[in-house]
Amino acid sequence: MKIVVVGPGAFGIKHLDGLKNIDGVEVTGLVGRNAEKAQAVADEYGIANVYTTLEAALESDADAVILCTPTQMHAAQAIACMKAGKHVQVEIPLADSWEDSQEVLKVQEETGKICMVGHTRRFNPSHQYVHNKITAGELNIQQMDVQTYFFRRKNINAKGEPRSWTDHLLWHHAAHTVDLFAYQAGSKVVKANAIQGPVHPELGIAMDMSIQLLAENGAICTLSLSFNNDGPLGTFFRYICDNGTYIARYDDLVDGRENAIDVSQVDVSMNGIELQDREFVAAINEGREPNSSVAKVFDCYRVLYELEQQLAAQ
Repeated sequence: MKIVVVGPGAFGIKHLDGLKNIDGVEVTGLVGRNAEKAQAVADEYGIANVYTTLEAALESDADAVILCTPTQMHAAQAIACMKAGKHVQVEIPLADSWEDSQEVLKVQEETGKICMVGHTRRFNPSHQYVHNKITAGELNIQQMDVQTYFFRRKNINAKGEPRSWTDHLLWHHAAHTVDLFAYQAGSKVVKANAIQGPVHPELGIAMDMSIQLLAENGAICTLSLSFNNDGPLGTFFRYICDNGTYIARYDDLVDGRENAIDVSQVDVSMNGIELQDREFVAAINEGREPNSSVAKVFDCYRVLYELEQQLAAQ
């Protein structure tokens, strides 16, 4: 399978690291606006072709595309890939508006191409462990308490490099938890509330946000997000269940008393991004809908839109 990766930044490299472990996959192209930077990454990973535009890459014989580009480009680029006959995996979020989210789903249904969204939390072994217990009927979620904390008062990426676009607590970081909560609860979000702190004068976004969610089955979720937190960084999930408490930190898991839980046998890798890419490749090979397809994560973006409307009215 020939795959083109778009974006040689922090997340593009995470995908390249995952893809090199998957049999039957060849990354045949890398797209980057800065040709010199893209070529350096291509040389490191043995990628034959470097493109400075997605349009040029879509003219190649690649089977699929993985988009690791600025949020504001996701929807239009995903649509372009599908219309060019390529399967596409677009990094989270699918879009930064409800209108664009709807358009991506429409084109996916029209083209029949696989469109998968990078909702990595569905694939992290820590969250898979909890999900497997839920699907086995061993426990149910009563409450999820989630903290998504970064220190990002300047416009930089995960590697600490300057970037040309602005990240967003709601449409990007909250998307992980809104989707995961509904997925783990096995129930649609029927009520959502949000408040936010002051808007940053230069970045133009709120740096602190608080979100509450209620699922149809009665489970609740409290999510706190901040770009002002100068302390332990990342996202920490506490699952309060009817039969145990679990705390997930990316691919690691402990119980409520901080006893480590071995999740090394949950899947073939401990790398959530690699597992995400394995699902994308497998779905294409098997001609099936992947976990975190645009259709399966679509309702998350309805909730984000409703929260955006609330925040705009404050």
